[in-house]
Amino acid sequence: MQGYTDSMRRLAEAFGHMPGIGQRSAERLTYYVLRSPREEMEALAQAIRDVKSLVRHCSVCHTITEEDTCPLCADPRRDHALVCVVEEPKDLFAIEATGQFTGVYHVLMGRIAPLDGIGPESLTIAALVERVRNGGIREVILATNPNIEGDGTALFISRELAPLGVRITRLARGLSSGSHIEQTNAVILSEALANRREAPA
Repeated sequence: MQGYTDSMRRLAEAFGHMPGIGQRSAERLTYYVLRSPREEMEALAQAIRDVKSLVRHCSVCHTITEEDTCPLCADPRRDHALVCVVEEPKDLFAIEATGQFTGVYHVLMGRIAPLDGIGPESLTIAALVERVRNGGIREVILATNPNIEGDGTALFISRELAPLGVRITRLARGLSSGSHIEQTNAVILSEALANRREAPA
């Protein structure tokens, strides 16, 4: 990057490591930082430090939170016997945005993807099984993405939970194959929840 100072080059390289940011975008962001007021950029730097130091995973459902237990798991008004299993926290946010689900969640932090070296042990599946084994859960809704990896993950979980006698359901196929929960229209997502079906074991 001709004409860049060492600090600008390091910043552009750091931006370039972010998903969806190519070299040109990294350069534009670097110049944006350079032109912006110092106070604004120091506030940005502090916000980044705060996210890295304060955000953790809920000890119950594994979503992101700044407390040991997230607000949803700590809410006594939620139906704690109804657990919706999602791949990522952003999927939880999408379902919450529908305003239709009153249960609680379990976040897998990914999906089984053998080609990427991600097996069941890399996810929070064991914690889910233990959560169900401890009792008090009447239904587990498998809300993984409707694609090959999401379906494979749901099938694996269904087989792990089957001996525990809990009801296991899957979102209705109003969701188009290959789509992602986080990008799904709220109306379609609400209908998929309402019309969920028994999951194959």
